[in-house]
Amino acid sequence: MRRPERTSHEEDRVAETLKKGSRVTGAARDKLAADLKKKYDSGASIRALAEETGRSYGFVHRMLSESGVTLRGRGGATRGKKAASS
Repeated sequence: MRRPERTSHEEDRVAETLKKGSRVTGAARDKLAADLKKKYDSGASIRALAEETGRSYGFVHRMLSESGVTLRGRGGATRGKKAASS
């Protein structure tokens, strides 16, 4: 999945808006939630979104939950019974 390149001006604006610990309210919160939802639905992980936005995993998780996103389960091996081989 290829992302469009951001200009340094855009990156500065996004970084300013999303400084860690700053409150995101109103229209900015709605826009961020919609953006996160779109990217998550396209396959991005919560950790990747957190790193991209400079926010915590918990913040991104909460924003997605508030947006009504159905969160994916964790990947990896499961600990169920092994299939019987014949």
